[in-house]
This record gives sequence, structure tokens and C-alpha cells, in this order.
Amino acid sequence: MSNMIERAGLQVDDALSRFVDEKVLAPLGRDADEFWTGFAALLASFAPRNAALLQKREDLQAKIDAWHIERRGQPHDAAAYEAFLREIGYLVPEPGAFTIGTQNVDPEIATMAGPQLVVPVLNARFLLNAANARWGSLYDAFYGTDALNAAPAKPGGYDRTRGDAVIARGRKFLDEAVPLAEGSWADLTDATRGIAIADVSQYVGETEKGRLFKHNGLHIEVVFDAGSAVGKTDKLGIADINLEAALTTIADMEDSVAAVDAEDKLLAYTNWLGIIRGDLSESFDKGGQTMTRELAGDKAYTDTSGAAQSLPGRSIMFVRNVGHLMTNPAITLPGGSEIPEGIMDAVITGAIGSHDVTGLGKYGNSRQKSIYIVKPKMHGPEECAFTNDLFGAVEDLMGLPRNTMKVGVMDEERRTSANLGACIHAVKDRIVFINTGFLDRTGDEIHTSMQAGPMVRKGAMKTLDWLTAYEKRNVGIGLKHGLSGRAQIGKGMWPAPDLMKQMMVEKIGHLKAGANTAWVPSPTAATLHALHYHQADVFDIQKDLGDVPGLDPLLNIPLADGINWSEAEVAEELDNNAQGLLGYVVRWTEHGVGCSKVPDIHDVGLMEDRATLRISSQHMANWLLHGVCSEDQVMDALKRMAVKVDAQNAGDPTYKAMSADFENSIAFKAACDLVFKGVEQPNGYTEPLLHQWRQVAKAG
Repeated sequence: MSNMIERAGLQVDDALSRFVDEKVLAPLGRDADEFWTGFAALLASFAPRNAALLQKREDLQAKIDAWHIERRGQPHDAAAYEAFLREIGYLVPEPGAFTIGTQNVDPEIATMAGPQLVVPVLNARFLLNAANARWGSLYDAFYGTDALNAAPAKPGGYDRTRGDAVIARGRKFLDEAVPLAEGSWADLTDATRGIAIADVSQYVGETEKGRLFKHNGLHIEVVFDAGSAVGKTDKLGIADINLEAALTTIADMEDSVAAVDAEDKLLAYTNWLGIIRGDLSESFDKGGQTMTRELAGDKAYTDTSGAAQSLPGRSIMFVRNVGHLMTNPAITLPGGSEIPEGIMDAVITGAIGSHDVTGLGKYGNSRQKSIYIVKPKMHGPEECAFTNDLFGAVEDLMGLPRNTMKVGVMDEERRTSANLGACIHAVKDRIVFINTGFLDRTGDEIHTSMQAGPMVRKGAMKTLDWLTAYEKRNVGIGLKHGLSGRAQIGKGMWPAPDLMKQMMVEKIGHLKAGANTAWVPSPTAATLHALHYHQADVFDIQKDLGDVPGLDPLLNIPLADGINWSEAEVAEELDNNAQGLLGYVVRWTEHGVGCSKVPDIHDVGLMEDRATLRISSQHMANWLLHGVCSEDQVMDALKRMAVKVDAQNAGDPTYKAMSADFENSIAFKAACDLVFKGVEQPNGYTEPLLHQWRQVAKAG
């Protein structure tokens, strides 16, 4: 149990209070009592507004449910449905013509195109790896993954055959990105005689061990070291090719973490402060040796005029706050209710960001003195306007200029994507990011239309009109309102970290769709995905995209056309959903892991977070509601897949097998709740039940 102390009428976890006072406020020269008094006043204003917005979500959902129930068995009337959504205020009028006014945005976000990482803030080692993924070894990325079309490396040290294939692939990349005036990089034999490139403006200068070039706004370092293990096998002495890769990283406090109390939140804030201050480090054992990971320094070079210069050595860091829904016991309000967690995040991460604005960090994050915060799970423009006002209040509390705190809008909820122009308008002077995300958007799609009828099978969702329209509208509306050159337009995560060859084929589609950033699951994936940004100039692509799709396809409900699945097909779908659900929930509730590579039903490792869980649980709840399957069939699938998940985790000595005692397995009971109570969950979110069961596990 937390030890709570009183601060300006609030009950605050003692350790969190001391952290804020001593680690956050003291270096800023801020008076702690004045801060807590201001924080309490902010809560008195914004907590009731937060509650009212959540109630509006519930009211709208109740009206939509009633509309579908009243018309059950009738053909869906799309025109009447849209008119109804406008009547109840679910759809709002489009704003007039406008262009966003965001100022002081770093080029990594505004004018450069490249990969973006998302990393759980609770894991310091992963967080440091992601922040340092601004530069990545192309040779390592090809040598260690299936992206290289060659035989795998043989165990037992450096495989020269594999290495030669990597070198050849590296030469091919250089020919494409930095072509020579004559011939191929593969034909060069002596670096000392000079490398005559076709476009001399691509040459940037000399690093300590190599030469620096630039293509499509991204830097390429060709490292020469004829004495290294790789360089001595290369006729030009090239030891590596380092690519500018993850331009930006999102340190996630939301979907990819399991943070349910003051202890968890304190770790999150501590790690975030360490990133902003530049002093975060993590020691770990590797091969019997203690290794320490720290933030990378900048990359020094000498430019073409002989002057000393440097390039950033780290990603520009966003922090993803929690949405409006959840509360946290780390602070309680007068009357005893828990603090809205999103408000707590805004205030404390904003205060931590002030260290960067005032120059207290070792390296600095934003050279434009901006604080970058991604805000997820907002439903419609009113909730975006609330965030805009909340950030303004935090700026006033911390004495920051207006719009210092920039916002990334996660376009992942149906009411947001249907009103995206109005949502952007609500934050038009601080927006730096919009993105699409198939996973949460699909979960919200299912829940919003839960009462309309049974949904198509999960795999079929990706082929439907609403998803295509959603992806195209997001980019088109963003461009219409001036995001190109001022903000990021992003696309979702590549879910399979071991399938890099497939990623290299498919993920360039995000660039062709007009996205100037897209999510990848690892630093290695970021390095490989960076190749796509050398193959295509996103900003040129954005100029030639077609018209923005209208609302009609976006509002098409993914209903099954009659229930004609065989018993085997129903069982297959239930098994697929149950296995993914259990594989994720067991790690969340019993191990406190919010995002990890979870083997799917075919034993392929996929990155799972709460968004994937939302789809699986809501899909099963929908089929159960409409009689596609019975409770017994669902329970049979859950028990059958628990055995499979137990087998997949058999090598983990800390793992507790669910199938050994279904009645007392916290993870299994949590998974059952997510399905059997799925219809009643707010917007189909999994957080309330996950938090409840995680707290049970921690208490035990």
C-alpha cells in the first residue's frame, strides 16, 4: 500500500511527491507548495470536464446501441444511419478552410521522413536502445535478419560467405542512394584515390572513421576500417554503412506498459526524466559481463569547408500520455476519487519536459524548445479541445510559452477518424502528428456497432472499404490542413519483428500512401525501414495523392453477410482470438509486461499490446452476443488455447501454467472477463479489467 501525504488538499503517494519536489521542481527552481496548489486548482477545473466527456461517450454509445437494436433484422440503411449520427452529435460539421499554425517544430518531425519507434517507458534498457536508434548499422541489420536474400549465417563466429553477401547488398544500396559519376561502388578498389559521386552536393563531410553523405534528407555514413574483421575482407576497406534511422521515438506510458499504481507511474516518470536529462543508464549481464547502456552522444564530423560540425546521435523523443479514460491511485482528489491518469501525465511529463526547454539536459531533446506529447484514445473534437486546454493550463502552471507542449493526435477511434478535420482544428496551433492504427480503430469499430449484428471474421477486416477509406482520409485530411512540412503523418506498426524480409516488401506501402513516418518494432527494423525512405521521397508522393474519400465508405459497418460459417470455421476463429488474448493477458497481469513478442497460434512471434487485445476480446464478445457461438464454445476455446499458451511459455521458470488451475489462475480469469464482460466495457477498452486483475496479482 502507498504511504499517502497531503499536498494542497490532494492525497499524494509519498515517493511520487518527493520525486516531483526533489527531482523535477528543485532543479527548475520552482516552489513545490506553489506547484501543488496550482496542480490542485487545475484538477478542480479539468477533472469534472474529463468526467463529462466520458459520460458523453457512454450516452452516444447507448443511443447507437438502441438504434441498432430497434432495427435488428432489417437491412442496414446507410443514409438513415449517417443522418442519425449527425442528429445525436456523433458527426459534427466540417470546419471551414484552415491551415495548422504549429511553430517551433524540429526538422525530424516537420521536414524529414523516416522510421519511428514506440518503446515501453518502464523498460530502461529498451528505452535507451530506442533513443540511440537514430543511427543503425546496415551491415548488422542484414547479417542478423532474413531481410538479406542469402543463406543464414553459420554459427561459430563471423561467417565470411554471409558477410560477403552483406557487403554486396551494401554496395547495391550505395549505387541507388549515392551513385557514382561513373561505374558502381562494387568496382572501386582504392578509397584513397577519391570517390567521385554523381551529385557532389550529396557529400557532407568526414567523420572520424568514414565519409558522410546525404540522400532524401537522411544521412549515410560509410565507415572505412581496413583492419576490422569486415573491412579486411572488403577490397575498399568498408567496415560498415551506418544509416540515419529512427528519427523519432515514442516513449510509451500507455498501450505497451502495465502501469497500475504509484510504484509503476514513478518508474515511468523517473525513466522519462532520465531521458530528458540525459543521465538515464541501465546495467545488465551479457555473456557473463556487466554491460552499461547510456544515451549516445552526437556524431562529430568535419564539413566540406573544414569546419567542425555534429549531427544528433539520438531520436527526437515523444512521450505518449494515457488517454482520458483511466484513473490512478497515485493521487486522490478531495472526496477520495482517483486522479484522471491522463491529467496527471500531462502535468508531470510537462514539468519534466521543462528541463529540456530550460536547457538542463546533458544533450537536449528538442532544439526548438518544444515538448512532444502523443495523446491517444481521444473521441472526437471536444476531447481534442479538452487536451488543447489542458496543455495550455500546464504551460501556465509551469511558466511555459503557449503551445510549447505539442500534441500528437492518435487517429484510432471511429469518432475521431469520422471528424478528423474538426479534431485537427481543435489543436491546430500545437499539432505535430496524426497517425492511423488499424488495431485500435478496428476494436472501436466493433464496439461502436456491437449491437448491429455479427462482424466478419477478423482476417477479413483488412480487406473492407472502411479501412481503405480510413487510411486514405487520414493522409488526405492531414495534407489538406497543411501538415506536410510541419508535422508527421504516420502509419501503424509492423507486427512481426522476425519477418524482416516480408517487412521490406510490404512496408514501403506506407510511404506510397503519403506517410512521412511509420512504426517499427525494433532498432534493427528501423535501420531496414530507413531504406524505404531512400527508395521513395514521401514529400514528392504527397503532392500527387488523389482525392480524399468521403464519409460513406468510412461508415460502412463490417457486418457479416449472413451467418454461414461452418462449425470448424467458428472454432478456428475462436481459437485464433483466444490464443492471442491469453498469450498477451498472462504476461500483462502476472508479469507486468505491457508489450512483447507473443507467439501466435502458428508460433510466429508478433508484437502484441492492448490494441490487439481489444480486437480479439471485442470480436469474441460480438459473436457471443449474436449467437454465432455459445458460452460453452468460447470457454472450450479459452481452455484449449490456455494449454497451447502454457506450452509456448514452458521455458520460462517464472511462468504459472493457467491450465494447471483454471479456477485460481489470475490470467485466465482476466481473459474470461475480457470476453464475457466485453459488451459492457467502456468503448471496448481492456484497461479497466487488466488494471483490476494486475492489482490483484501485485497484491498477492
